[in-house]
Amino acid sequence: MSKKELTAEQEQIARFAKAMGHPIRIAILEMLANQSCCYHGDMSEILPIAKSTLSQHLNELKDAGLVQGTITLPTVKYCINKENWEKAKSMFSAFFIEVSNEDNCSTK
Repeated sequence: MSKKELTAEQEQIARFAKAMGHPIRIAILEMLANQSCCYHGDMSEILPIAKSTLSQHLNELKDAGLVQGTITLPTVKYCINKENWEKAKSMFSAFFIEVSNEDNCSTK
């Protein structure tokens, strides 16, 4: 039996999952999902973290393609990347359906 290569879809869903793997990032995504956009400064006043830490979390979400930012010095405005958000929702949905259809390994 030969080893199988990881698919591009497996790598993409893992990237989305990694980016969403921190409670602050979930809070950021929830905040952005409830409004059309939000400024970095506004988020730093609401979330219980330093501005520099917030920037690191936003960069992780941006690198994964879940959010996008618009720079208008001296501010940065962030919003959900709707195209990639829909892609992530679809991929996670399909993944959970696929996993839930597998045989249960518990003893009967």
